[in-house]
Order: sequence, then structure tokens, then C-alpha cells
Amino acid sequence: VILIQSCKKEVDYPLMDIDGNVYKNEVTIGTQIWMADNLRTTKYSNGDSIETTTMDIANESTPKYQWPYDGDESNVATYGRLYTWYAVADIRNICPEGWHVPTDDEWTILTSFLGGEDVAGGKLKETGTSHWLALSAGVTNEFNFTALPGGYRNFDGTFGYLPFRGFWWSSTEHSAPLGYFRTMSSIFDFVGRDDTNKQFGFSVRCIKD
Repeated sequence: VILIQSCKKEVDYPLMDIDGNVYKNEVTIGTQIWMADNLRTTKYSNGDSIETTTMDIANESTPKYQWPYDGDESNVATYGRLYTWYAVADIRNICPEGWHVPTDDEWTILTSFLGGEDVAGGKLKETGTSHWLALSAGVTNEFNFTALPGGYRNFDGTFGYLPFRGFWWSSTEHSAPLGYFRTMSSIFDFVGRDDTNKQFGFSVRCIKD
């Protein structure tokens, strides 16, 4: 009797969102697996659209929007899109299937593994000045997280801080009008943790379920 063993080739499918945007390889940092670039989708994972606007949204109670920085679609490929916290926290999930927006605790697990908030930014930021205006002394990007200075959108419709700072939402609420976020600066190695108005547009970096 001749036994024939069939070999099944494993296919390495690209990481893709509902819009068909393809992302870089995922990166493992400690016990966590992160996407290696910022989210670019204009749809929730069920296919529903995430709206956009040029208006002041200060008087909207739960605005769920996304934007390219400065309204310029050419910025999306590099920096991703900016989302309000209300879009981030929507149960339809803005991340690809099998991924989610990190909680405040998950961000803390990341920065703690990297030695604490004071030095974690240097280990997460992209090296070189192709995108950052300047670089702090401790930048290594040793896990290929490649954080970029995507700036933000104010609720009044103005944009700012590109190429000086990046801002990333967590999915955790601080209080009714405020959500927790993380920020990195071109000239410092720290990862800042704070809370702010949920109507701001910040970047999103997804983490694996």
C-alpha cells in the first residue's frame, strides 16, 4: 500500500479593510499584534459608510465622521484618515474583521512593555525625517510600528499639527463628552495619554482581537 500525503500550501492573504485598502504586515509587540499603519477605511466592517463633512460639528451630539487630513485625499495613503471618537466607538467596528480599536488599557500595555510612556514614543515612531519634521533622540522604530505625524481635525473644521504630532484614539470613554487618546511628538520620545472632546478627528491604529 502506497500512502500519498497531500501537502496544502498555506496562502498568506494581505490584511485588507472593507474598502479594499491593503495594509502592511502586522507587527507583534509583547503579547499584542498591531497593524503597522493607520486605518484608511471609509466604511464600517459591515459595509455601512462613515460619512464626511466640511462643516463645524460642535453642535452635533454624536457626530460619526472621517476625513483625509486637510480634506486632501492624497494624504490618506501615507497618514490614513482621521475619525471622531463616536465613529471609533460604533458597534459596527471601523477596523477590519478580527481587529478592533484599542482600549485605553491596551495602549497602556503597549507603552508599559516598551519601558513606559517617557520612552515608548521613540521605539514606535518612524525613523528619518521623510514625514516627521524633526526627530527626538531616542527614535528606533525597533518593532516596525512606524508611527507617523498625521495631525488632527478640530471640530470647527480646521486641521493642524501635520508634520509635528500624531494623535490616536482609544475606544475608552473618559466621560460623556470626552474620550482617551495617545499622542506622539516630533521632538520628544514620550507617548502622551490624555482625554479630549470626542468630536476631534484623530488617527486610528487597530489591534488584533
